[in-house]
Amino acid sequence: MTQTPLKITTPDQHIVVPGTWEQFKSIQKGFEHSRGVRLFYYDGTIELIMPGRDHEIFGHIIGCLVTLFLAQKGIFFQPTGAMTQEQEGTASAQADQSYCLGRVKPIPDLSIEVVFTSGGANKLKRYQALGVAEVWFWQDGVLRFYHLGTDGYERCDRSQFEELADLDIDLLRRCILMAETDAGEAVRVFQQAMRDR
Repeated sequence: MTQTPLKITTPDQHIVVPGTWEQFKSIQKGFEHSRGVRLFYYDGTIELIMPGRDHEIFGHIIGCLVTLFLAQKGIFFQPTGAMTQEQEGTASAQADQSYCLGRVKPIPDLSIEVVFTSGGANKLKRYQALGVAEVWFWQDGVLRFYHLGTDGYERCDRSQFEELADLDIDLLRRCILMAETDAGEAVRVFQQAMRDR
């Protein structure tokens, strides 16, 4: 007999307040030992997110699948997770997942955000200030790609990194959605599809 998985949902908690860089740094210090709180700063705005259950599930599975792809392809990468990315006095961000590709760098090449409580594209300016080459947003079952060009971020159909050129975006999206009810099956399907290619 197959059991239907129990669906438990906890919403994100999201706070946005005006503030200076100095105020942001004080808040950041106050939360330095608090796991599960993500802090952002850009252009006089401080943002705090306490991700809910679905947010964490999607963030983790996207990271798992991207990591699996990079490892399987033999591509050098350093997963930097939700590490703080900062440009002193200007911007600070903690993506759900982030990666250095090809070599280790102070600012990751790729940042991935799961968006439940506020729009994704409006967050691009802070990533541009940090110099993050590519940002992905997962929102409402859609993966959106933005690559940093000379005039800011440009929307793309897929990653512009050579290392990720073979990543099957439809497969990735399907497996991310599948993970909402069965993460193990999503990983197995993704692995099998990579072996069959």
